Amino acid sequence: MRFHSVVLWAPLAAVLPLAGGCFTAAKEGIGVATGPKGVYAQTQRLAPGDTSTVLAPYGRFELEGFQDDFAGQAPPALLEYLPLHFRRQLAQHKLLPNDEGKTLLVRGTVIYYQSVGTVGGVVLGDIEQVVTRVELVDQGSQQVLGQAICVGLSTDRVNMGVEKKAEGLAKAIVQWIADNCPVPSKQ
Repeated sequence: MRFHSVVLWAPLAAVLPLAGGCFTAAKEGIGVATGPKGVYAQTQRLAPGDTSTVLAPYGRFELEGFQDDFAGQAPPALLEYLPLHFRRQLAQHKLLPNDEGKTLLVRGTVIYYQSVGTVGGVVLGDIEQVVTRVELVDQGSQQVLGQAICVGLSTDRVNMGVEKKAEGLAKAIVQWIADNCPVPSKQ
């Protein structure tokens, strides 16, 4: 009977270490497809109640200078990649510029930056993130309409690096805008 148990469990013991590799490969495959993550939390609401149309008067969304307030630890490349990914995210959400609407400015400051090689990366594991304080500002009046903390992050090796954090940050910012705009009509 003992021999029988060994014969049944031996193939499972041989395959079990491979399962961890399969899980990692599947997780990274999903990471390639979805890209880095972007999340936001409003710290100053755009409007009370239903916010799905607050930004309806705006037809143009412009990224205005982001600054590094984290002791210069954010790589300059982060802020160089951000405009490209911001435009891509606007297009994905069908928030294309039009001449009829007002212009909404997006301003921000980097308040925390972490890559895997930093002390935070060692303590928290394989996570990379950039945390920013972002304002949506009416260009004409310079009135701040709302504020949020926007985070670009990744826990997948395939989504690590400065450009991926910029992409995740752009996702967070544009999702915040999209959540407060009317749904674009289907053409």
